[in-house]
Amino acid sequence: MKKYFVLTLLFALPIVAYLFFSSGINHFAILPTLTKPISEIDNFHTFQNEEVRLKDHISVLFFMGNRVKEMEGHAFNLNEKIYDKNYQFKDFQFVVLAENGQEQAAQDLLNQLGATIDVKNWKFAFGSQRDIQRIFESLQTPLQLNEGGANEHVFIIDKELALRGRKDEEDKSLVENYGYDTSSVAELSNIMSDDIKVILAEYRLATKGNAIKDNDEKL
Repeated sequence: MKKYFVLTLLFALPIVAYLFFSSGINHFAILPTLTKPISEIDNFHTFQNEEVRLKDHISVLFFMGNRVKEMEGHAFNLNEKIYDKNYQFKDFQFVVLAENGQEQAAQDLLNQLGATIDVKNWKFAFGSQRDIQRIFESLQTPLQLNEGGANEHVFIIDKELALRGRKDEEDKSLVENYGYDTSSVAELSNIMSDDIKVILAEYRLATKGNAIKDNDEKL
């Protein structure tokens, strides 16, 4: 038990210190669950016919519908403020849902996003407007897709298909929207960035805890 305690302390302290000194209001917190389960990505196809799933991934979910070209600026904000700092985390991905027929526009956007960074974890999935609407409605937020099947907010989905976000009264706009406005650099930098740190730290700590437990059982 003493050995187990010491090992746990050695692994846990850096994570706790990281949460303490990182900016934002969610110190030591687990990012709240707002809705679950979210519908899985079915009946969609990708550029290379690779499988894209939300289950067992930490996902930033983005709805572009048939407005991929119009959403480029939002994607650049997200790429710079969130993706660039976190894309190397295992099982972390950005999933963009777009309508059939938007493949070329999506490829052009992906090429631009990849000019300065590896975009391997940007996943574009194409499907019908009906299937995109089905997944959006499963989020159960007050928001709506526009006439092009797009929304400028993005959503954090955890490995268990749960929508994660803030519930505290200080962030009333986020409570209403359950998402993060990609048109606002300040919101991405100061709020979403902090929430991403929290959920990634949560999974890091869980992974390290499981590794310690496995090693202890082998001793």
